[in-house]
Amino acid sequence: MNGEIREKREVIREEMFMRDKIINVLKECPKTVPEIAEALGCPSHEVMIWVMGMRKYGYVAETEEATNNGFYKYKVAVREGN
Repeated sequence: MNGEIREKREVIREEMFMRDKIINVLKECPKTVPEIAEALGCPSHEVMIWVMGMRKYGYVAETEEATNNGFYKYKVAVREGN
């Protein structure tokens, strides 16, 4: 990730490859999108796309509280077969 802005379609295609990496980061403890981005070394706007896709399909869920900055923290969701 060299800081260039990529097309959304290109970023979305990487969701399957990033899913395991994001889940591994979230296994430590719930994190915000900026915290996940920092742990992965990826831009926050790309991590947001991946996390929202994972949220849509039940891989992650928000914790109940938002941070003081208004960010939600995400955790690994319990899915059937996990």
